[in-house]
Amino acid sequence: MKRDFIFTSESVTEGHPDKLCDQISDALIDHFLQQDPLSRIIAECAVSTSVVFIAARFASFASVDCPFVARNVISRIGYEEESFNSRTCSILTSLQEMPVRDRDRFEEDDLSDEDIDGIRAENAATVFGFACDQTPALMPMPIWLAHRLARRLTSARLQNILPALAPDCKVQVGVEYRDFRPHRVQGITVLASQRRPDEDRTKFASGIIEAVIVPVFGEETIKPDRQTSIFINPQGPFVTGGPAVHSGLTGRKTGIDTYGEYSRQSGAALSGKDPLRVDRVGVYAARYAAKNIVAAGLAGECEVQLSYSIGRSHPVSVQVETFGSGRIPDAEILAAVKTHFDFRLAAVVRQFRLRRLPRTVKGGFYRKLASYGHVGRMDIGLPWELTNKAGALRQYLPQGAQASP
Repeated sequence: MKRDFIFTSESVTEGHPDKLCDQISDALIDHFLQQDPLSRIIAECAVSTSVVFIAARFASFASVDCPFVARNVISRIGYEEESFNSRTCSILTSLQEMPVRDRDRFEEDDLSDEDIDGIRAENAATVFGFACDQTPALMPMPIWLAHRLARRLTSARLQNILPALAPDCKVQVGVEYRDFRPHRVQGITVLASQRRPDEDRTKFASGIIEAVIVPVFGEETIKPDRQTSIFINPQGPFVTGGPAVHSGLTGRKTGIDTYGEYSRQSGAALSGKDPLRVDRVGVYAARYAAKNIVAAGLAGECEVQLSYSIGRSHPVSVQVETFGSGRIPDAEILAAVKTHFDFRLAAVVRQFRLRRLPRTVKGGFYRKLASYGHVGRMDIGLPWELTNKAGALRQYLPQGAQASP
């Protein structure tokens, strides 16, 4: 394996059509769970010029106006153009109400260990969680920087610092690694949609550099240097953007949702699924384990793989890989993981309170995950980002060894 390499990751802002679809899908999840925390709901969305299509299947006592939820998301993101806005876009729905099943309507706090064993996965999934010591959030540096830049673009637009910005923007960051460690920023590319075609291109680019790139890297340990390539709309003005320019679909940005493709990721969409879908919550459980392993100093980077099978409560396979960075053998880390983490579906739902969070988080919970990553977030207090098991894991370090800072 090469020790010196360049790796790039991308992030997009809230107005990217795929992320718009993710937010509509997850806003629907929030609304169902706010009214009825025991709801089962799968929601998918597609958008194109002036059109939104929602397909949802649900079993719930909630009553949700799906078009109203979609229009609210579109308006909040800031689409006001004639070609696509919350007032005039057509919203088509295909909604299927399923019978409410007693087996889904359990109160997780009342479950015994035997009850948890009886709640089995209804879909097969192999999911991955990853963590590394490259950033404060224990995320890979390229996706960490890309998300920070994307968030800053949105802030600059909403605060009217860069009023020419439209909601749909994309950022790609290349990081040069030496001896497996981030060394320098190799390149930054920003595709920023703008409100009008007659915006001065030079002024627009310099505004993004001054209001977005410079502030973000002012807080980072590695920064652009004289050799760093910075491109702002290198192919010319990107006018308006959004669904009027390219279509969107729920679940098409799983790399952005997770680790910027620096590590493995499952192929299934994360957004638009209620918390009893193991292909969603298993990703959170795997990240929780991997992050605590790195936080405990057992490894510099760690991947946790969970494989679930239909009809089983426990994952049929749990694997740990530290890529040579482990301070103890991977087999010993795996044994520690199996001792301290419960990956059964109902146990994960109970520990993270996944069906209750939409009621307790203002503005909904799952919709906020649909932009800037489902993992590695330090802004909304995600339960799977806690490192509260690191202390227990440190006991597995060799005698006399100390955890890495």
